[in-house]
Amino acid sequence: MFFYIIKRIVNIFVLLIGITAISFAVIHLAPGGPVELASSLNPKMTKEVRERLYKLYGLDKPLYVQYLQWLKKVAKLDFGYSFAPDHKKVITKIKERIGITVVINLISIILIFIISIPIGVICAKNENNWIDKSLTTFVYIGYAMPSFWFALLLMIFFGIHLRILPISGIKSLNHDYLSFWGKFTDYVKHLILPLLVSTFGGIAGLSRYVRNNMVEVLKTEYILSAKGRGIPEKKIYYKHALKNVLLPVITIIGLSIPGLIGGSVIFESIFGIPGMGQLFYQSVMSRDYPVIMGILTIGAILTLIGNLIADICYSIADPRVKLK
Repeated sequence: MFFYIIKRIVNIFVLLIGITAISFAVIHLAPGGPVELASSLNPKMTKEVRERLYKLYGLDKPLYVQYLQWLKKVAKLDFGYSFAPDHKKVITKIKERIGITVVINLISIILIFIISIPIGVICAKNENNWIDKSLTTFVYIGYAMPSFWFALLLMIFFGIHLRILPISGIKSLNHDYLSFWGKFTDYVKHLILPLLVSTFGGIAGLSRYVRNNMVEVLKTEYILSAKGRGIPEKKIYYKHALKNVLLPVITIIGLSIPGLIGGSVIFESIFGIPGMGQLFYQSVMSRDYPVIMGILTIGAILTLIGNLIADICYSIADPRVKLK
């Protein structure tokens, strides 16, 4: 396994260069740029000032030269400076935003697994009857419903009509004057709606995956033999069958790691949460290339590492899988 991990790490670096090169080219080929956006909003912007901005941002050089210069900085863990008026270091802006995004998405992933696995098992136990069909309809509504539309419905119902939950930000204006438990309750209230949005859609896919795999496992000979020996049904479902059903789920857990960073653009923008998703959206709209590349690079690294962790965990959980 040691040599396999070393080989995969080398492949990660090679793939990372390819991913960042393509991303770098794509974002620069998109219409508009930071200088054009700045000059379009300022009628007094002269040609000389535009040229100085191009030079300041390093956009006067050929694209491959810009990429090589960016790559040298990244090798030193330096993503450069933002094109925004604050001109902060990219890594500083990411550090300021990454905490709340990781917390929300981590809680969301945990909730998705806690809710989806029992739903999948219940549907498999009651295959094709009214319970299975009712739960299937429910989860498919969540899968088909656009997250931005669902967020707006929640905001209108809980925030405007009932007035029981806040609809923007992560804390109230009087947050600093509250007690410890008051602050905690304030945070929880602000996170309920974003968590509902980020969790509801993910339940459908995983629950159906568990359900379909459970149905197949329940038809295998060793499960039928266990039923014939009179082993309690609960033990068959949750000890013998579920263990084999959850093996492929390990792969999904590994692939969920990138979602800790990149899965929050919509709900953070709608609910005004100052996280990585909102920062990425704002950076794209303002053509803040260094911040865009910083977030894309972190997402790519997490994706590649997530794949590696999933493969390793799968081989540990199932000795029949050999890593080469």
